[in-house]
Amino acid sequence: MADGMVCAPQPEAVEAGVGILRDGGNAVDAAIATALAQTAVDPFMCGIAGFGSLHVFIPDRNVHQCLDFYARAPRATTETMWEDLLIAECEDGFGFILEGRVNEVGYQSVATPESLRAFDHALTRWGTRSLADVIQPAIELLDRGWMVRPHVRRFWEQEEPSGRIDHIEYLRGSPATARTYLGDDGLPRSLGDVIHNPDMAATLRRIADVGADDLYVGEISSRIVADMEANNGLLSAEDLAGCAPEDSDVLWTRYRGHDIASNPPPGGGLMVLEMLNILEHFDLAAMGHNSPEYIRTVAEAMKIATVDKDRHVGDPRFVDVPVERLLSTEHARDAARRIEQGHQTHVARLQRATNQTETTHLCVVDREGSCVSMTHSLGMPSGVTTDGLGFIYNGCMGVFDPRPGRTGSLAPGKARFTAMAPTVVFRDGRPTLLVGAPGGTYISMGVLQTILNVIDFDMDAQQAVSAPRFSATSDIIEIVNRIPRATQIELEAQGYRFRRYPLSFHFGGVHAIRIAEDGRLDGGADPGRDGMALTA
Repeated sequence: MADGMVCAPQPEAVEAGVGILRDGGNAVDAAIATALAQTAVDPFMCGIAGFGSLHVFIPDRNVHQCLDFYARAPRATTETMWEDLLIAECEDGFGFILEGRVNEVGYQSVATPESLRAFDHALTRWGTRSLADVIQPAIELLDRGWMVRPHVRRFWEQEEPSGRIDHIEYLRGSPATARTYLGDDGLPRSLGDVIHNPDMAATLRRIADVGADDLYVGEISSRIVADMEANNGLLSAEDLAGCAPEDSDVLWTRYRGHDIASNPPPGGGLMVLEMLNILEHFDLAAMGHNSPEYIRTVAEAMKIATVDKDRHVGDPRFVDVPVERLLSTEHARDAARRIEQGHQTHVARLQRATNQTETTHLCVVDREGSCVSMTHSLGMPSGVTTDGLGFIYNGCMGVFDPRPGRTGSLAPGKARFTAMAPTVVFRDGRPTLLVGAPGGTYISMGVLQTILNVIDFDMDAQQAVSAPRFSATSDIIEIVNRIPRATQIELEAQGYRFRRYPLSFHFGGVHAIRIAEDGRLDGGADPGRDGMALTA
């Protein structure tokens, strides 16, 4: 095995993780150092007050599992509290638009902050370094400042054409947030500007000194609760004290001689595995990559999995998710038969809106062959920063269904579905590919296509994440501008509708590391983001 590799959307964070590997740390140490650096330099995509799923494989210790740390609705939540405010459902199923935007930005959008406790837990169980050690690169980045990168700036200036709140409102979500990320003219900082966040640096220093629990039951917790109470937030001291990650067994399927492991509900791994089961019934390589028949076949598998997700997949504490049935050979065979017969699956949506993608990912392999694939997020950033603390809270309440009696309906202590799908591909018991992505409901679709690109089309990691992608989470097939118009026209003649984007790279920000039989590593960082893969 090579000395290791880190791949992620932020160069600064990748460097932090590689530094830990070079200093003798293992994959878990490097993953948490990378994640903490990401919270510093991509503060609207992730944070210590966020959530996520960590997929860990440590062969020498016989460890292979997921550590899930999903944000949960506060205890003050009621199922009907937003029922009368509903305006629309997002077209791809990622959230709802309400009057007053109370679920999208501001104090009521904040769910439980799970990430920091999960990071500390992972280090304690599987790492060789302390939280105080691996948090230092993040503190240094906050002290020295970090440059506004192209994807960061693009996110800040993004306008939502279909009713979603424009992203600049996240930067205006509270006075403390605005002071850090807006200039004197009230506009976002420019590309290349250096941002310092001394408040967050001080918070991380305190955490390094007294431990992660301070955010949940200590001084930091008291400041959070006081801020929430003063601003009509839902989050309470009891909610903070109850934050805790959960162990979960990975889900498995087999695809063309490979064993694929991913995370269980309420994560998105189930969707990835279901789609692979369906697509194994087709000779995708013979169709040709991104040919009309290939796009039609894969898009129908995407739509079938999306319908199943909308109907059945949610928090297992609250919903009986039929995992075995959705992953069964019979279900895959029936779905494949419908695709073969030309059936076009309909995906019901309340009304049109657009996707949100406030998430990040990292992949790490160390010299011993241990692997971590972790996706973590703010969901949608609440825009709220408690004065003096420096970090932004998640806005996970925005994805709950305000309609009572549904799989994703509001309930105290409930986690919402997330498409996060940190995945590891094995061959003969040996890991061969780590893959995951940010990107809202595009995550599952980006991860799927990357796996297909590697297994069916023999691409390396960079080729696999760079190839043109598409997504079908509604009745519209969304495509990047590099998919030929002739392909679109041929499928439109069959009754399909399309939305073409001007972007060359879109639908998730997939990052991957491929491991050859001789231990050589090649990494792929999505060109649509700012990141890189770097060897230790």
